[in-house]
Amino acid sequence: MPATTPLPSNLRCMGAVCGDTIGSTYEFHRIKRKQFNLFPQGSHPTDDSVMTVANMLWLIDPDNHSLTKSMHQLGQQHPNAGYGHKFRTWLFENQELPYGSYGNGSAMRVSPVAWVCQTLPQVLESASQSASVTHNHPEGIKGAQATAAAVFLARTGHGKDEIKDFIQSQFSYNLSQTLSDIRPKYGFRSSCQESVPEAIICFLESTSYEDAIRNAISLGGDADTQAAIAGSIAEAYYGTIPDSILSQTWNLLPDDMKQIIMRFQAIIKNS
Repeated sequence: MPATTPLPSNLRCMGAVCGDTIGSTYEFHRIKRKQFNLFPQGSHPTDDSVMTVANMLWLIDPDNHSLTKSMHQLGQQHPNAGYGHKFRTWLFENQELPYGSYGNGSAMRVSPVAWVCQTLPQVLESASQSASVTHNHPEGIKGAQATAAAVFLARTGHGKDEIKDFIQSQFSYNLSQTLSDIRPKYGFRSSCQESVPEAIICFLESTSYEDAIRNAISLGGDADTQAAIAGSIAEAYYGTIPDSILSQTWNLLPDDMKQIIMRFQAIIKNS
């Protein structure tokens, strides 16, 4: 259990990590309701958080620290974070080449690029780079780019209608469904094309950061990853995460990840 430490002020780019941690116990104990305990016993950051922080590590010094190296380094330091089979093989065999995945792992880890890039084209290029080290299938890249674009548009003052219109026109995702339409028949989906649009809708229908997380988990799908995606956009749009959520998540993070997150805050400020 990580030591309890004071919550640093003005933390940014924590939406995915908080969403992942809240969703961690609901990935395999799925629910179809919005009323639930945010941090039941056993809540923990999963591979989604580890790889989000690995993206931060890469962006701190991209000229000297490749994303592949960052992911190998941090992932191997946290071997029990819940990696999928193919990704685990890639990670622990120190593979350099991607393996054609279209899973939503590319979307859950990408949010840091949207906090440091200054233009939408830069965001889309960096999101492609973030995905392509493993998820070089077109749908894997598309899921990462759609998520990163939504985060960037949200943090730069665009409204929900603008975000929705851009994602639909640029990536051909159907965002016209409602959560009430989706929830009854929805189950575990790990591909980008079957989970990223739904996670974006969870943000679009939300009224706050916490509400976006509750929306995502209530679908009864890939709870931690969809909460990470919806949470990353919601944080950027609403401008804050409640301190109660941030502090509980912070105290569940290992020290090495906290240190990288704190270093990344300086990169955000400089950007």
